Amino acid sequence: MKTIIIKGGTVLTGGTETRNDVVLRSGRIMYVGPDGCSVLKTCGRLHDRSDVTVIDAEGRYVSPGFIDLHVHGGGGADFTDGTMEAFRTVLSFHGSHGTTLLYPTLMAGSATSLHKAMETYKEVMAMDIDGAAMGGWHMEGPYFAPSKRGAQDLRYLKDPDPQEYMDVMARMEGKVARWSLAPELSGAHEMARALKSRGVLMAYGHTDASFEECEDAFNAGFTHMTHFFSGMSTVSRNGIYRRAGAVEYGYYNDDVTVELIGDGIHVPASMLKMTYKIKGADNIALVTDSIRAAGLPDGDYQLGGEEGCLMITVSDGIARLSDSQTLAGSVATMDLVVRTVHKLTGLPLAEVVKSATETPARIMGVSDRKGAIRQGFDADIVVFDKDVNVTDVIIGGKQLLRI
Repeated sequence: MKTIIIKGGTVLTGGTETRNDVVLRSGRIMYVGPDGCSVLKTCGRLHDRSDVTVIDAEGRYVSPGFIDLHVHGGGGADFTDGTMEAFRTVLSFHGSHGTTLLYPTLMAGSATSLHKAMETYKEVMAMDIDGAAMGGWHMEGPYFAPSKRGAQDLRYLKDPDPQEYMDVMARMEGKVARWSLAPELSGAHEMARALKSRGVLMAYGHTDASFEECEDAFNAGFTHMTHFFSGMSTVSRNGIYRRAGAVEYGYYNDDVTVELIGDGIHVPASMLKMTYKIKGADNIALVTDSIRAAGLPDGDYQLGGEEGCLMITVSDGIARLSDSQTLAGSVATMDLVVRTVHKLTGLPLAEVVKSATETPARIMGVSDRKGAIRQGFDADIVVFDKDVNVTDVIIGGKQLLRI
């Protein structure tokens, strides 16, 4: 594997900016500091060596690869299509936009389609794919509150079924990384205890839970909030009394992390600013929640991979259910998310990048090797200009993109 030297860029990692070179070798970060050429002791002849690639990053930013915790599809494919070609398409598409690690997400659907996707996942994991790596499944449903279903298909929603979710765990052989569900449903706490003990991140999602129900769920093992604000209870009234909901609990509990769909549509600038002020970049993961229409023109598309499933219409870059005004995921990529959140909040770019790299890595328990530019870490790097236009992507030390 080639040695790659990234020279002259501004390194964004850990919420800070530094001017350093980065040297990559054998799939790892070998060196971070001044004069990366001198590390190889051949500075004057690097361009003559076939085993060395030099990337001139002068005037650009060098960041850890983006980590997207919530991805359904992109480039015309969806993980629930369950085919090798669909997986290749989604991973390549998001990889070209700077995502080096993603968590494929399955929405509520038939057992047949879910099992097909799970089997394909295991096949793809054994292959060398030119695209983003996969960190494990994110199961989004089917245990959701019908009142907060959003673009989830009502036909498949139900209370947690121990036989069903333990069958999924067995089929995936430890590759379920996260499960989103409504914690107020019957059996949700028992599920959380069973799966958390097996290393699964338990997340509040599509929930109508009260503040108090969220507190009980936290004590049962829920620690993360799926697409904060979207499909989530907030302050409401019961007669003359007000009831706080999941959103308020997310703000209240410092030990609960949240994810934000950073496309500028799901969460407006005012709410982005408020959430960063209260939760901080250490507790916010930026995500796309992207669907198959990401990267495609406006038009009508299938949501998920089911026959007879819901249809969406994309207009002006906004995805809605075709028969309503309900938002249905996004057509965003992580470079667009970082660019948009930086612009809408006015926060330092390094802080926004932290929410797209270090924080999601910590949430998913992989911060010992991903999410930072640090010696010994995986060589997952993205280089972009001041407008967050991606020019270079390196995944596991392998150059995926060079513009």
